Amino acid sequence: MSKKHQDTEGKTLVEKILDKHNISYESLSFATHQEGDVAQLSVDHHDYSDHEIYKTLVLTGNKTGPVVGVVPLDRHIDYKKLSAVSGNKKVGMVPLKDLIATTGYEHGANTPIGIYERYPKYPIFISDEAKGQAIIVSAGKIGRSVKVDANDLAKFVKAKFADIAEEA
Repeated sequence: MSKKHQDTEGKTLVEKILDKHNISYESLSFATHQEGDVAQLSVDHHDYSDHEIYKTLVLTGNKTGPVVGVVPLDRHIDYKKLSAVSGNKKVGMVPLKDLIATTGYEHGANTPIGIYERYPKYPIFISDEAKGQAIIVSAGKIGRSVKVDANDLAKFVKAKFADIAEEA
């Protein structure tokens, strides 16, 4: 993958972070629509598979505090599996009202790259399925994403690959 060359003023903070660390990525934009208080991606499924697009979920563990899970768009996070790999007895989703205070990002814009840059002590786990492939994660702004090699991403954010996803 090659970097998409454009002026830095049009880039998100996540793209600037990737540039700074010489991590190759492709910038992508997706249309969004509003459902209640939450923005939703409108993805053309002919262009990307659900196993290529990943969502970043932020949970809180009873021992570790915030824990980040990155799973395919068409899967759910398995609380028991994430609890086990993260060293917690149990985990639960961070309430929507606390999300910005916890990560710095609104619902739909959470990204392992930006979260790691701001909170490097938060443990990050990426679903095993991502190993060895390019995945699409949020670029920290609703409607903007980056396609990045999952191994490069894991190395940069000090994430561990783990079996944390379950069928939707």
